[in-house]
Amino acid sequence: MANDLKFADPASREMALKAKQENIDTVWDRYKSMQPQCGFGSLGLCCTNCSMGPCRIDPFGEGPDKGICGASADTIAARNIARMIAGGAAAHSDHGRDVAHTLLLAAGDKNCDYKIKDESKLKRVATNYNIAVENRSTKDIARDVAKKALEEFGKYEGTIDILSYAPPNRRKVWDALGITPRSIDREIVETMHRTHMGVDVDYKNIIRHGMRTAIADGWGGSLVATELSDVLFGSPTPLRAEANLGVLKKDWVNVVVHGHEPTLSDIIAVVSQAPDMIALAKEKGAAGINVAGICCTANEILMRHGIPLAGSFLQQELAIMTGAVDAMVVDVQCIMPGLDKISGCFHTRLITTSPKCKMPGVTHMEFKEEAATSIARQILTEAIDNFPNRQPSKTHIPEHREDLVAGFSTESIFRFLGGTYRSTYRPLNDAIISGRLRGAAGVIGCSNPNIDYEKGHIQMVKELIKNDVLVVTTGCNAISCAKHGLLKPESAFEYAGKGLQEVCAAVGIPPVIHLGSCVDNSRILTTLTAVLAEGGLGDDLCHLPVAGAAPEWMSEKAVSIGFYFVASGVYTVIGHPLPMMGSPNLKAYLTDEIEFEVGGKWAFQPDPVKAAHMMLAHIDKKRAALKLKPMMYPQSVPPMEIQGSK
Repeated sequence: MANDLKFADPASREMALKAKQENIDTVWDRYKSMQPQCGFGSLGLCCTNCSMGPCRIDPFGEGPDKGICGASADTIAARNIARMIAGGAAAHSDHGRDVAHTLLLAAGDKNCDYKIKDESKLKRVATNYNIAVENRSTKDIARDVAKKALEEFGKYEGTIDILSYAPPNRRKVWDALGITPRSIDREIVETMHRTHMGVDVDYKNIIRHGMRTAIADGWGGSLVATELSDVLFGSPTPLRAEANLGVLKKDWVNVVVHGHEPTLSDIIAVVSQAPDMIALAKEKGAAGINVAGICCTANEILMRHGIPLAGSFLQQELAIMTGAVDAMVVDVQCIMPGLDKISGCFHTRLITTSPKCKMPGVTHMEFKEEAATSIARQILTEAIDNFPNRQPSKTHIPEHREDLVAGFSTESIFRFLGGTYRSTYRPLNDAIISGRLRGAAGVIGCSNPNIDYEKGHIQMVKELIKNDVLVVTTGCNAISCAKHGLLKPESAFEYAGKGLQEVCAAVGIPPVIHLGSCVDNSRILTTLTAVLAEGGLGDDLCHLPVAGAAPEWMSEKAVSIGFYFVASGVYTVIGHPLPMMGSPNLKAYLTDEIEFEVGGKWAFQPDPVKAAHMMLAHIDKKRAALKLKPMMYPQSVPPMEIQGSK
């Protein structure tokens, strides 16, 4: 199978060849075995919402054009999309709820293993919530902030308070359309109710409520997760680290943390460096304990501790196949059930930790915030005890790894651009207004086996930065960019256009800015809000010369993320289309008509270079509408082909 695939990343290519030699199935083999995939499902024309079906609509007009209940293709496809939004919003918002619960625990228990690490961020969040901070203890403020955040999930009147972060004119758009979120859980529950058999039939009405649910995620639950994680674990600051499977160490106990919630991974990162834990590892013959991350847990501990990135979503199986992972510790989201079978081929101890995510026959060590340090020590001890079981004949660690700079945030960009005593976004706005920068783009999202691994991410990002677009990134796209050297300041002089080079040189930043995990797409929203507030680029987010993309999207979370960016006024391009192409009316609404309602819209383009040029055309259109100066360096460069990792 590996010979049939193209991998931009040589470490992944090595491990895929190893899988073929050892006759071990990976995600790419399972993908191939599913071909051809169900055409009805791909077009969004299959409904399983009641037991009268399953129903499917014939896209060619030769069979049924209604489900058994009478639902049309428009209704079925819209319901399916709305349910994807609900699933994605539930995942990220539940993450936010857990972080708020942990903050409440830290505020009320003097013996809690978690401490409030960023008091200034706590006070800023409190101020945004209209919570008094003067002459009050940190713990009292934290308690009120945590309770206020938890109330966002179940408010019985009004709208969620954290929407105060959004620009006023954007809130007016939502109010006028009737899609301002009332509470996070309410919107998710109502989505499931509206899409139940025999309820909402109007596809536009269904999608509008889907946007309301997505806004409750991006400007609600996800924003809660990001803001309170900074309070608890510390706001990220730029730091250096490394990425790719080569960060695993031959003679060390390797513990890979994988998932999305930082409450466990953060404590493991700290406890792993305790002298007694290191001494225990040395007793077993190891040189020390090496923690590395997969997926968004990787981004969480990278940006606060400098813990290296072992890889993205599609590398979770490949990491185990190195034979050097003594324990893979997983929490929630993006955990492949196939890990169980692959870990059984090696000595790796696979450990689940969340009551929301268990696997039959797999070691379960349930994590509880009330006993965080104790449980982290138990997990690490399990990994250390497993180190002597490593089989040298099965161990192969690719040597590939790449340097990176990560750990940016809305606040740290302020300081980078203006300095500690004059924090401002003015230099960025001025660079766009003067034509040194064309604009900015958020490129985010998963990895997907339906495209040559990382081709979508790397080709798109390189095409954007060479055309003087500053890129901000989160999630697995951020990890892919790291592995290909795009998160280094010096990469600007190899890949970026002259205007972006000048900005990067003046400020000392990479051309691609790491903003964190996928829940931290909320940082992109608050960064855009800060740019808007700085002035000179319109009075709503839809006026900014920016665009968003998820070239290799995979999960329901990506659907919710895309909808809250569209609802915020951002042009959003994804690789393969949303599953609704069997409904021409719904497609027209999402890719055209919806722009007249919210200022943003969807576009679908599998070719990452063509998609990048669609984004560039949109950015240029916004520049023209703002009557900005012509580009300072307008020269055209031929499209860049992917070159692989350096």
